[in-house]
Parts: sequence; structure tokens; C-alpha cells
Amino acid sequence: MPAMTSAKLQKLSRRQRENYELRPESDVELNEAVSVLKKFKGPKFDQMVEVAIDLNIDPKQADQQIRGSVSLPKGIGKSVRVIAFCADDKKQACTDAGAIRVGGEDLVSDIEKGWMDFDVAVASPDMMRVISKLGRVLGPKGLMPSPKAGTVTPDVDAAVSEFAAGKVEYRNDKAGNIHAPVGKMSFTESDLIENVDHFIKTIEKLRPSSVKGSFIKKIAVSGTMTPSVLITPPVEVQQ
Repeated sequence: MPAMTSAKLQKLSRRQRENYELRPESDVELNEAVSVLKKFKGPKFDQMVEVAIDLNIDPKQADQQIRGSVSLPKGIGKSVRVIAFCADDKKQACTDAGAIRVGGEDLVSDIEKGWMDFDVAVASPDMMRVISKLGRVLGPKGLMPSPKAGTVTPDVDAAVSEFAAGKVEYRNDKAGNIHAPVGKMSFTESDLIENVDHFIKTIEKLRPSSVKGSFIKKIAVSGTMTPSVLITPPVEVQQ
């Protein structure tokens, strides 16, 4: 990572300048990256920590799309608002599992009218015909239930429980990058390291067979209001 010029540094706040001076100019091992991240000065609120992975994929190729979900070993320290599209006999179980709203046609109607106060939507397979009309609304926001993401499943109440507890969805963007929350700044270094390592290994396993050379090009970890720190990519993917 190139060093920031003096002119650019002068335009930053004192806190930002001090943080950039702490940031390594090149990639470092995961343990050191998290240690540096924890030393950055931050705002009074508990920042979310995110990992960004730059992948060597062509997002236009169907066989190189990277999407799924994963439960991190230490959770993400965030309350996730989950809704469930399910039949009447599953509504109580989904509510008990932590869904903030459950329903079918009625829930679809409310979303069509503009209600979007949720983070994850899960659905049982039999409800897909009911919610298919929401594709144009939820699709662009990454909220449309999908079997690949683990949000369409017969065990809809179990899915509600997992996502409400902090299960993370991920999906590559148009540039081939993946962003995901991996915890809070208040987490211990060991907990953050465990979560980031688990997420990276999850992505490693999804390497498309058609990808030549290194699959993971760059990895960075950052807080909501901190600089990013580059992490040395896993050796086994540097081909």
C-alpha cells in the first residue's frame, strides 16, 4: 500500500493523521494487522470491523460468482433483523427463532409498499412463487432469498436462528470484491483474528476451477472509521 503524501495527510484530521502514521505501508500477517487495527484511535461508538477481499475472478462469468453465507465462530456483535416468508404452520417457530416479522402475501405487500426495515430475508422453498415478484425490489439490495446464500431452505426457522445470531452473507460485487462484517472493535484481538481467519478460509474453499493463478489478490481489514490494513494473502492460493 503506497504511503500517503504529505499534502494529503495535512488535509486529514489529527486523529486520521495519527492513524495513517501507524498503518503499515505493505501487507502484514493477520495477527499484526489486527493488532494495528486495535491501536487506531476511533470514535466513541463501537465500530464494526470489516474484511474486504479482492478476488481474481471475472464476475461476468456465471461459474465464477462467489456467494454464500457463513457463521463466524465469535459472531459479529450485531443484532440482525430477520424476516421470514413461510406457511402458517411455521410462523410461530420462526417468531420464536428471532424473526421480527413473518408472513406470506401480507409481508410481500408491505415490502412492495416500501417497508424495508430488515437486514436478512429467509424463505421456505414453497414461498418462492409468492415472493418472486419482489426480485426487482430486493435483488439490487442483495436481500432476495436465495438457496446459494442459505436463505431459502425447508428449515426456515433454523435459518432465522442462525442469521439472527450473526450469520454473515457474502457476495462478490461487479469488481470481484467481497466485503463482510467480522466483529466489533471491542472484540479481543484473538476473537477478531479467529473470525477473519475463518472467513478467509471459507472464501478460499470456493475457488472456481476456471480461475488461473492466485485466487485471492488482496485482503484488507478496517474499522468503520479507520484506515484499512493489508493482510498477507494465504500462501496456498498464491500460484
